[in-house]
Amino acid sequence: MDTKDIGKPGSGKGVGFEIHRLMGELFPICRSITGDGFRRTLEILHRHIPLEVREVPSGTRVFDWTVPKEWNIHDAYIKDPKGEKIVDFRKSNLHVVSYSVPIHTTLSLEELKRHLYTLPDLPNWIPYRTSYYNQGWGFCLSHRQFLALEEGDYEVVIDSTLADGSLTYGEWLLRGETDEEILISTHACHPSLANDNLSGVGLATLLAKHMGAMPRRFSYRFLFIPGTIGAITWLAQNEHKTGKIRNGLVITGVGDRGDIAYKRSRRGNTEIDRAAAHVLGRSGQPYRLLDFHPYGYDERQYCSPGFNLPVGRFSRTPFGEYPEYHTSADNMEFVSADSLADSYEMIRSIIDVLEGNRVYVSRNQKCEPQLGKRELYSSAGANELPLLWVLNMSDGGNSLLDIAERSGLEFSALKKAADSLAKANLLEESGL
Repeated sequence: MDTKDIGKPGSGKGVGFEIHRLMGELFPICRSITGDGFRRTLEILHRHIPLEVREVPSGTRVFDWTVPKEWNIHDAYIKDPKGEKIVDFRKSNLHVVSYSVPIHTTLSLEELKRHLYTLPDLPNWIPYRTSYYNQGWGFCLSHRQFLALEEGDYEVVIDSTLADGSLTYGEWLLRGETDEEILISTHACHPSLANDNLSGVGLATLLAKHMGAMPRRFSYRFLFIPGTIGAITWLAQNEHKTGKIRNGLVITGVGDRGDIAYKRSRRGNTEIDRAAAHVLGRSGQPYRLLDFHPYGYDERQYCSPGFNLPVGRFSRTPFGEYPEYHTSADNMEFVSADSLADSYEMIRSIIDVLEGNRVYVSRNQKCEPQLGKRELYSSAGANELPLLWVLNMSDGGNSLLDIAERSGLEFSALKKAADSLAKANLLEESGL
């Protein structure tokens, strides 16, 4: 990367480089759904935002699930018949199937192959595999390595522990003017995979840092959790808090060079769904709006029927639609500072709509007021349409986002018009 392109921190392209740098620091850490790698990740994030670290003991019942035993790994390798290490966890933490139980044994090649995972169609890449809820062990390697294995006995070592401990997650509640919350959730459990999901972790961290430095109408709850079991655990232990969630966003896979894809909430037409559609529709970039389906990331937990929260998902290329997904090719070179910055700015724009979306009542319901004598035409330039739309539609039943959707005008232009009209005492905010 050329440092001459770095802009001011927290804005423009510069934020993409900030996120990329943070991702680079986190990339070597071996993370899983529990364990010290996850804790180490939260320690690094804590240097940027004051995360509170939560620990939930193994064996805790969380709806139909149980918090699993804690897994930690120190070393792992395979030595060939000559005694040479041919697969080494210290060179890539993807080499070991996550949650592999400890083992130290000697196996024939035929026996060893039962525990090896490769990608025959992508022979130079190492796959990412897990065994969270089925005790076993395994190694991942490139298919090219696999084909080069010779007959003989292989020493296999996985120096790991699987024991009672806890599930760890990070949380920061950033209080605003109201108790209504915007939930920002991202999974932080994958090992050295950049787009999925260090990109989401890095972006959410910088977003939290930015939100902490600006006036806020809403409160913001940032969650850095292990995928699936983390969201289930948080919901099980915080069900009483979910009624305050006005909108939410799951952030994942935001660093690749593909187009942005927004997945709607289960309800399909919530405020955040509409805000995302508005921002993306006015962006001038290609994008996709995806209907909700019950497969994916943690949006499927937040949108489960018992909660049915207004939570959408923001990503670029959806998971499984790019060959690098869950492989060693999802590395730091695969993600782009430009894409990270673009994703960040789009999410900020969505939040700006949520923050600014209000319902107003015009003080002049019978015919439009005379704007010229109040110099509102001049303050808005030649384009008086935003003023007229806001005045006409502000009957106490339409929000600014409603007006933007009906008029086809930019939300920010309508917000600016509303601010000018309110300042001139022509509008008052509704209690809705």
